[in-house]
Amino acid sequence: MAVSHLAHLEPPPAKPVRRPAEPARIRNVPGRSTGRAGTSRPVGCRSAPLEAPFLVGRTTVFKKTWAIAAAAGLALTLAACGGNSSTASSSSVTSDGTSKASSSAAASGSSGSSGAAPASGELPPIDPTVLDGAVIGFAQVGSESGWRSANTDDIKRAAEANKVDLQFTSAEGDQAKQIASIKTYITQGVDVIAFSPVVETGWDSVLQEAKAADIPVILTDRAVDSDPSLYKTFIGSDFVAEGEKAANWAKKEFADASSVNVVVLEGTTGSAPANDRATGWKNVLGSDTKFKTLASQTGDFTRDGGKKVMEGFLAANPDIQLVYAHNDDMALGAIEAIEAAGKVPGKDIKIVSIDGVKAGMEALAAGKINYIVECSPLLGNQLFQAASAVLKGDTIPTRIVTVESEFDQAQAQAALPDRQY
Repeated sequence: MAVSHLAHLEPPPAKPVRRPAEPARIRNVPGRSTGRAGTSRPVGCRSAPLEAPFLVGRTTVFKKTWAIAAAAGLALTLAACGGNSSTASSSSVTSDGTSKASSSAAASGSSGSSGAAPASGELPPIDPTVLDGAVIGFAQVGSESGWRSANTDDIKRAAEANKVDLQFTSAEGDQAKQIASIKTYITQGVDVIAFSPVVETGWDSVLQEAKAADIPVILTDRAVDSDPSLYKTFIGSDFVAEGEKAANWAKKEFADASSVNVVVLEGTTGSAPANDRATGWKNVLGSDTKFKTLASQTGDFTRDGGKKVMEGFLAANPDIQLVYAHNDDMALGAIEAIEAAGKVPGKDIKIVSIDGVKAGMEALAAGKINYIVECSPLLGNQLFQAASAVLKGDTIPTRIVTVESEFDQAQAQAALPDRQY
């Protein structure tokens, strides 16, 4: 059925009765499903009137309007939530799963606005009255690695903990499928759309559709090459810095070598992590003639891909000294290929990788990988912290960068017993 607006219907009362709390619902969405039909709930200190419903198939879906109340009759409500306005451009995710802004503008001193982040620069904590029952569509990039599986599990865990009605899809590395999922979320009229993009480019049209539908978008893990006004924030790692950290380790490790033969296992072509980790590596070693890149090829962030590409590298280049892997899964595949070739990974051929998943850390502890730069997949708390703030109308940083570690063999051995992923 075509979407039809029913303008003749009367809107519900301004202060609807809150329904009883219900458990979180996490749905793996193969095609179309609908959000919560015909319900309304108070949101923090704001009233939450519903717009006229529209029809999707046979189900009536209501999209909530999150507006700043200015009427005099709401003065008491606003006074309870009011604060000074401020703006923040970026923040860092701390080890306790919350976010703190790393740079923010000074508070303006104006009062009566609850649409801004606190002047301290800290992002507001999750408001359970906002997220309870909120319909959030998450379009995952796929399940290509152990890192991605941990990322998906953490998002689902956080959704359940916050009683979010999570609509979940996996694109399995196909941008067209991911765009189709986002379009479905727009049609459903979900409260927030979040996704980890397959590649950086090609998102302008669907992001513009989401903006036209007044649905806020949050990016996780991977960025897009689009107008920043089309999404609220990006939550994830500084991939360029990760590449630089890996290169700095290599520079120190081979300080006494006259030359170093390097091969690179690249991530998915066109993806933000692959692009930026390559840039970071080149920022440090691009002009260092000692490091000679013999070959560089995508292993698509998969263990099997890393193994197959490394087999080709070894056949063509018998004198490889260093592997730079854009993630642990490809590094683990490279280990298999190196061992099959009769060489000792970590000794005959050294390996530096990025991620810090458990299997990678175990290989590092065993001496088969030499160094790992961490990239945390535990983004669930930050995602829903940002969603809570956005739905309340708060201003949040446009970039939330995770704070991460680096590990050598001894550090991996010490960290493994308490490793969360």
